[in-house]
Amino acid sequence: MCAMRRDPAAEQLNEHKRSLKGDCPVLLTGNGTPIAEKKASLTVGPRGPMLIQDFVYLDEMSHFTRERIPERVVHAKGAGAFGYFEVTNDITQYCKAKVFSKIGKRTPVAVRFSTVGGEMGSADTVRDPRGFAVKFYTEEGIWDLVGNNTPIFFIKDPLFFPSFIHTQKRNPVTHLKDADMFWDFISLRPESTHQVMFLFGDRGIPDGYRHMNGYGSHTFKLVNDRDEMVWCKFHYKTDQGIKNLPAEQATELSASDPDYSIRDLYNAIATHRYPTWSFSIQVMTQSQAKTFRWNPFDLTKVWPHDEFPLIPVGKLVLDRNPENYFADVEQIAFDPAHMVPGIEPSPDKMLQGRLFAYGDTHRHRLGPNHLQLPVNCPYKTISAMNYQRDGLMQLYNQDGAPNYFPNSFCGPKECPAVRSPSFHVSGDVDRYEPENEDDFGQATIFWRKVLDANAKSRLVDNIVNHLRNASNFIIERAVKNFTEVDPELGKRLTDGLCKSGIKINVFGKTASL
Repeated sequence: MCAMRRDPAAEQLNEHKRSLKGDCPVLLTGNGTPIAEKKASLTVGPRGPMLIQDFVYLDEMSHFTRERIPERVVHAKGAGAFGYFEVTNDITQYCKAKVFSKIGKRTPVAVRFSTVGGEMGSADTVRDPRGFAVKFYTEEGIWDLVGNNTPIFFIKDPLFFPSFIHTQKRNPVTHLKDADMFWDFISLRPESTHQVMFLFGDRGIPDGYRHMNGYGSHTFKLVNDRDEMVWCKFHYKTDQGIKNLPAEQATELSASDPDYSIRDLYNAIATHRYPTWSFSIQVMTQSQAKTFRWNPFDLTKVWPHDEFPLIPVGKLVLDRNPENYFADVEQIAFDPAHMVPGIEPSPDKMLQGRLFAYGDTHRHRLGPNHLQLPVNCPYKTISAMNYQRDGLMQLYNQDGAPNYFPNSFCGPKECPAVRSPSFHVSGDVDRYEPENEDDFGQATIFWRKVLDANAKSRLVDNIVNHLRNASNFIIERAVKNFTEVDPELGKRLTDGLCKSGIKINVFGKTASL
């Protein structure tokens, strides 16, 4: 009988064995000492007790009980790969960052894809936004472009972020996902409607990570070598084409192959079907931003492409799988505050909040020296020279260089050439809630002009199937929000809920079976 052909992921251990050609390494303890016997612990006689001098056991067990690090609060489960970014079009008129300096230039990258709300053991095919984080290893340091597979988000003020994520997690009493938590928050924050329609539409369940777009989502600032600036949004469009999973197939895969997306990415790269994305930007001038009809830094809205067309920049190629998942994917740390000269933050409140939150998370999860881990270190620059010393897991303590500034002993000096141009801000300090901002206009365009008839039907069915599990008063509030998008959407949701046995009162009229 012929052997069943297995995919590269299934063959990983056999590939490792073949690479050694029968020359197995010597088994060692953590301190490098050969181990003579690892089939039994050291005991007094064959029935014990054990001896505390058994260092082989102590070395093994003490490491084992510490081998898990804290799980990411969000984006816990994901897949990673390595490759390069190649410049195909000149955008130096907008940005002086060396990563864009000339056509044909290649910069090494690492990418991590992820689901957002689930735990490490959750399925890859759940209805959830997907993270799309890119780390550029540039000669000016690390640039982390940390985004999602949607160009928008649920909220526009980071103060709501912990509460929003709590609603995507488990009820702290029942430890179950809770429809009331989800829809209560969503319906009380109508600015979330645009993203909710993306989530419950076809793109809410991508067919693996290769068949989805990525977006920096936030607005950023680009500065050129003449200190001229524009506002910018980053896009990376899949060259494999958009593909999504029908809800029924996604549910089946959640049971039969919960690691579907990780497997798909690994096998594609292992068989040299390297996934690629076309990298583009949108730009908006300062004067355009001042007179634009809504806040251009609002993360719940897109910039219309007919007014701000995509400008091609380059190609993102993934051609290498991780050598070790823990070292290369679990320990990789992305931080939106990691920017390079020529790329700067905007007043986007959500971006401003992330500039603190990500680095703070990594220092908790990985330690204060996480940037010295190989996957995170800025290896294309000279080893980081600064005045930071010591701390947990310190690998490079800068030898005898001074650890204070200023000093008279050739410590690292400032680089005035990368100074950011000054800019004017003014206003009264206060806690400003959004006023007179259109929370439904772009969602209306999405419903009326983007979705075809079949996509509308699937969106309605997906919302009904999830929303019907919430309390009636929350269902009514959510339906009223969707009615603001379009009365047809509200009616179709009401009809669908009625058919599923839900009795609700919408605008003074009771709808039921």
